[in-house]
Amino acid sequence: MRVWVPEQVLAEELAELPDVQVDLYGGGPEAPSGVDEVEFYVPPFFPDRDSAEIAGAMPKLRVVQTLTAGVEKLRPYVPGSVALCNARGAHDASTAEWTVGAILAALHDFPRFAHAQQERTWAYQHTDSLAEKTVLIVGYGAIGAAVERRLAGFEVEVLRVARSPREGTASPVAAADELPGLLPRADVVVLLVPVTPDTRGMVDADFLARMKDGALLVNSARGVVVDTDALLAEARRGRVRAALDVTDPEPLPSDHPLWRTPGVFITPHVAGSTPVSARRSRRLVRDQLQRYVTGEPLHNVVSGPY
Repeated sequence: MRVWVPEQVLAEELAELPDVQVDLYGGGPEAPSGVDEVEFYVPPFFPDRDSAEIAGAMPKLRVVQTLTAGVEKLRPYVPGSVALCNARGAHDASTAEWTVGAILAALHDFPRFAHAQQERTWAYQHTDSLAEKTVLIVGYGAIGAAVERRLAGFEVEVLRVARSPREGTASPVAAADELPGLLPRADVVVLLVPVTPDTRGMVDADFLARMKDGALLVNSARGVVVDTDALLAEARRGRVRAALDVTDPEPLPSDHPLWRTPGVFITPHVAGSTPVSARRSRRLVRDQLQRYVTGEPLHNVVSGPY
């Protein structure tokens, strides 16, 4: 059985499985031979258009297993007869760590102090803190739960929103239509939603206007969830702050005004780019391939809206 993967270390792990031929393909127009024999395809972590479109040129393809939790860049190109599986669970720890770290860095003005250090300036000032804040997690799934676990010792109130409500539990989750009423209560709003027609551009002028003055928006999801122009307008006024691991556009051009906007802290889509995430992703791919070979049900099959 032919398998395509994007990196050598993963190829070496899978090559140990019996009756599996593994080829390397990391994107671009130059693909290996044997595209018509591929049954199991693992696209690159950051798929380009070539690595997405090639799924439609694989007549024997049965499984596309992503290395990411999000599949919006690949889904339009995966034939309906093919199982599309994401990497749900592999990035929970790393993304949750980035989220909490970004909240702390933004509230305690670490970026400002890092700049002052480069200028060799003793820039003493009071900062904000996380204690006694209300944190609203928008898109409460596996990563949202991982964020909440890491917030447990910070003396915060956590509010949760997902597509469907979950009541009668120790951690009740509100439905998406309750979000407008919850936004004014939150000091920190964490975005963890997948990209769907409902979430694309959901953080618009109205969403931001409902947030508290001085509230912090943390985007650990995807850049297109936020209307960049609307965020720029509110941040320039100093009414909201932002910690962003993702942006729209992405990569963010060097001349984009978001770089220079006060109160905006940006990292270049690195939340899930850690050794832990990489190891867990490889384990997931190996497990999925073994399941496919032995005819067992696959995990993380994406169906319906998401």
